[in-house]
Amino acid sequence: MPDSLRIQHRKLEYKRLIPSYLLSHHTLLTLLWIIGFIVIVIWQRTAVERLLIYRGLAPSPRPIPKLRPLVFNLSDFGAVGDGVTVNTKAFERAISEIKKRGGGQLNVQPGYWLTAPFNLTSHMTLFLAENAVILGIDDENYWTLLPPLPSYGYGRERHGPRYGSLIHGQNLKDVVITGHNGTINGQGRSWWEKYRKNLLNYTRGPLLQLMWSRDIHISDVTFRDSPFWTLHPYDCENVVIRNVTILAPLTEAPNTDGIDPDSCVDMVIEDSYISTGDDGVAIKSGWDQYGIAYSRPSSNITIRNLTVRSMVSAGVSIGSEMSGGVSNIIVENLLVWNSKRGIRIKTSAGRGGYIRHVIYRNLTLQNVRVGIVIKTDYNEHPDEGYDPNALPVIEDISFTGIRGQGVRIPARIYGSPEIPVQNITFQDITVGITYKKKRIFQCSFVQGRVIGKIFPAPCENLDWYDDEGKLVRQSTNKNTQDLDYDG
Repeated sequence: MPDSLRIQHRKLEYKRLIPSYLLSHHTLLTLLWIIGFIVIVIWQRTAVERLLIYRGLAPSPRPIPKLRPLVFNLSDFGAVGDGVTVNTKAFERAISEIKKRGGGQLNVQPGYWLTAPFNLTSHMTLFLAENAVILGIDDENYWTLLPPLPSYGYGRERHGPRYGSLIHGQNLKDVVITGHNGTINGQGRSWWEKYRKNLLNYTRGPLLQLMWSRDIHISDVTFRDSPFWTLHPYDCENVVIRNVTILAPLTEAPNTDGIDPDSCVDMVIEDSYISTGDDGVAIKSGWDQYGIAYSRPSSNITIRNLTVRSMVSAGVSIGSEMSGGVSNIIVENLLVWNSKRGIRIKTSAGRGGYIRHVIYRNLTLQNVRVGIVIKTDYNEHPDEGYDPNALPVIEDISFTGIRGQGVRIPARIYGSPEIPVQNITFQDITVGITYKKKRIFQCSFVQGRVIGKIFPAPCENLDWYDDEGKLVRQSTNKNTQDLDYDG
């Protein structure tokens, strides 16, 4: 068959396969018009929704799920969410009813619910709806005074009693605090100003403190502007803190740590954003002789998938109050950005106790002044009764998979003759630095190893092995005291 006849034959076959109506220009224009109409309808719908939101006429918020068999609304107990009415009695009546019934759920509906401190009960869910805000009264005269924590001996800032937390609980089981990202706001600014002016007679209180409790779940809530530490679980067991946001000003908000696990066991902190005026997370276990006597360690704690910013302290810290001991800690998948320090361990003579079996892996440091800090001269003591010969032990700590950019000093590991840092491991580290001084990886009284190549070059105090475990270079003692600023 000639080529011209073969081409004509194929064209006829195509026309048979494709319906004729698809080949018409009229049909093509119709299809384009339908597509354009759908796009316009979708655009108009989103535009109307945006206008409704702007005018305060948006569709009603998500319904509150029923998480317990018995459910109450805060407004049923006389509360008014106008930001002016004090609702402490309403919270107390609602929680008393839940306690009487053996458990239940308290819904905090949209609104601004001003309150003085109140206590939770066991088998309780506190649910904050979308656009619900619990506001703490900023007048300290409304805040309950509590005895000092037994592992601290005194209030952390002042001798004598301490202010309790806005939301408090002791000896509880099965407590859930969750919501549709409602907010608990401590209105801490007046507290911070009075603290700086030395106008407070007692130690400031946390935003949320649960003591001697177990089976705690906290998720999907924003905590902001705490007077002092934000979330403080004390001597608790089986605690999960997940998908929370914790906020305070980066400066002029003193001691507003994000989460402070204190003598806690079996705890997970994950999938959260923290930006505060002090440490993002600080693991503790008591202060000097009081913590040694109380003897409750913090152990089995996993911290993962956090984004943290701290202009004053560090993304994740251990100490300095660690006298009951800290062990079996995992910190992984952590981003610390625009901060003073990435991670820090801090202690001193007089603390006693130990920090051991700590794993750091998959850390990202972005514009951080000092990436890794271990400090053994953090000399703050409750009184003169501490024992200077009570020396902490720091050992078995590993750092793997550290990435960074814009870091001034990647590591400053400063032990001392009395408190050496032992059995420390570095592997798979690449940190872009901004500081060209010779000793940018600083060590003293450190024993440990580097595995494989890391950047920048490690200090000479560490043995250096290749990826197959073969010794490349043996350590030499270079106990530099060449500091350019306090880490």
